[in-house]
Amino acid sequence: MSDNRPVNLDLGTVSFPITAIVSILHRICAVISWVGLGFLLCALCYVLSSPEDYYVLANALNTNFIAQFVAWGLLTAFGYYCAATVKHLIQDFGFFEDFAGGKCISWAAIAVGIVLSVLAGVLVWA
Repeated sequence: MSDNRPVNLDLGTVSFPITAIVSILHRICAVISWVGLGFLLCALCYVLSSPEDYYVLANALNTNFIAQFVAWGLLTAFGYYCAATVKHLIQDFGFFEDFAGGKCISWAAIAVGIVLSVLAGVLVWA
């Protein structure tokens, strides 16, 4: 019996392929989106309670950098989640299933995520 098991299990020295990174980021963005949805529902209940509360939240989103950054972060996470979900759906239909095709569509998902992140920044800060 030959012992071919890995010797170094330090994850800091292991380089993941781009397909694994995109999949892990997809899961992280899903968690961020679900947690953010809870906060957004609370904010919706708050702004629907009275017109004054609506103006308080609108003013916070227009002037408070932390609120703007959180809004941008939630939009970015949701945008990347949607891009990676489309990537997974395309692969579920049988396209880009080999490793070379998977790398290509993974880079495309990252590029679309970056574009959506920039558009979210323009939406929040413009």
